[in-house]
Amino acid sequence: MKTSREILSHIWAASGGDPALLDAVTLTGTEPVLPSSFRVGTAAQVAVAAAGLAAAQIWQMRTGETQNVAVDMRHAAIECRSERYLRVDDKPPPPAWDAIAGVYKTGDGRFVRLHTNFPHHRDNVCKVLGCKPERDDVQRALMQWKAENFETTAYAGGCVVSMMRSRDEWMAHPQAQALEKLPLVQIDRIGDAEPRPWPAGDRPLAGLRVLDLSRVIAGPVAGRTLAAHGANVMLIASPNLPAIPWLTIDTGRGKLSSFADLATEEGRAALRGLIAKADIFSQGYRPQGLAELGFSPLEAARLSPGIVYVCLSAYGSSGPWAGRRGFDSLVQTSTGFNHAEGQAAGVEGPKELPMQILDHVTGYLMAYGAMIARARQAREGGSWHVQVSLARTGQWLWNLGRLPNGLATTDVNRAEIISLLEESESGFGKLSVVRHSAILSKTPAFWARPSVPLGAHPPQWP
Repeated sequence: MKTSREILSHIWAASGGDPALLDAVTLTGTEPVLPSSFRVGTAAQVAVAAAGLAAAQIWQMRTGETQNVAVDMRHAAIECRSERYLRVDDKPPPPAWDAIAGVYKTGDGRFVRLHTNFPHHRDNVCKVLGCKPERDDVQRALMQWKAENFETTAYAGGCVVSMMRSRDEWMAHPQAQALEKLPLVQIDRIGDAEPRPWPAGDRPLAGLRVLDLSRVIAGPVAGRTLAAHGANVMLIASPNLPAIPWLTIDTGRGKLSSFADLATEEGRAALRGLIAKADIFSQGYRPQGLAELGFSPLEAARLSPGIVYVCLSAYGSSGPWAGRRGFDSLVQTSTGFNHAEGQAAGVEGPKELPMQILDHVTGYLMAYGAMIARARQAREGGSWHVQVSLARTGQWLWNLGRLPNGLATTDVNRAEIISLLEESESGFGKLSVVRHSAILSKTPAFWARPSVPLGAHPPQWP
């Protein structure tokens, strides 16, 4: 089994990183750190370290100074479920899931998972099933369906659901075969532009302007990471779309927050004005969703030559499921993780990984790709397109190998990780949050702005 350092070296080499910089990285800790048969601690540590190393590389480009980067595996794993340790005025988070979200049996003896945390997704499930939004009603209705038929019909009906597949079933699926051809982090030059100089500042990403058009963990974690290294990150939300407040608070650290209704010309004009002065555009919309509104990668590069455009998808950029909506929990179910973890635990049906690891790790890889592309832009010019997906991250996690007795590890409660927390004021009250786990020796990561409610700032750069 490869070590964390070997895995990090492979990612770094794949993006053309200077191998000498790896000498400055210290990785501590060993598996298992959380109860799982998968190497979730290793995945967390490597992804956080990759982003930290990219920030250190940019600092060296800006100043000529090298610096050390240290990441502890346990701290990184805890940060990859930061939302569950968040406290606001000493209060814990509310229940994470909608009443009918979760796992159900179908008439053919298989399992499906429903994601109903957004009201329109819940309503669509009930419409397809012809039932009330109550667990017993949903279960009764699903006994009339075969799992795969329901998955196909529900998706066509605007639902976000998945059938539990074994790993063998997933690897036989055309989407898995399409993913095999994709890199973990895809970085492509998509246009010509002069190299942009680095703005003045005393942090790796000081003066860089980042637009964050994302919700629900992966994309927001990417923005939070870029903010931790000094970027001016502006979260753009729609005033008409639902949000999950606890995630907004946890991933909103360091960000400005503005509304822009992209269904209106006024909102689209505001976004065009922001893009014109942006360095990085990071988005997690349904594939082609923003392109249909006039904000494709090429269109953004036309508005802002030299921009880095980062795309997050659930299932990858090519293949029959490339356009499919999805969340971490559903991708875990579709791609074999829940089935394998259930088998390892000796339970019938799915068992989740101990955190939304695909989301969090993909978020750090998004930030990593954005910084690598921005460094290339400074060296050679051009506009750049970065692509990552939850399912491709899952493929990578699977290939890291399994831990035979990993599930025997005891879980970690909040009292055991007090040393990893910090307190700060915010637009919601006093926060207790997990500190960033990448320790940079000369430019320590921190969030200069507090979390604020959505739409707290006007949609214009300060």
